Amino acid sequence: MTNTPSDLKYAASHEWLSDDGTVGITDFAQEQLGDVVYVELPEVGRVVEAGETIAVVESVKTASDIYAPASGTVTAVNDALTASPELVNSAPYEGGWLFRLDVTGEGDLMDAGAYTSANG
Repeated sequence: MTNTPSDLKYAASHEWLSDDGTVGITDFAQEQLGDVVYVELPEVGRVVEAGETIAVVESVKTASDIYAPASGTVTAVNDALTASPELVNSAPYEGGWLFRLDVTGEGDLMDAGAYTSANG
């Protein structure tokens, strides 16, 4: 059973968004990817629209595009992932976050119950 914290919002494409604009990929997504070996993060200051490709996570199995779950401006990236991309696997909701947005508009997001039902 995957971990789906109830205080986050979720995109159908498996990204999560916290109230402070922090974005990462879900526990379900990191399980599907397998061992993450590289993360390509967006540039601070980049302006994105919800649903736009913003980052790439590469695992031993595949590379996966990461989509912005909300519109806004990138205010921070998780530099720890450069040296330790495996944090995406071990702590997808804590140390494995990807970037932060100054959110100007949310995309089509679900609560934890709806996300869990969709990915049961």
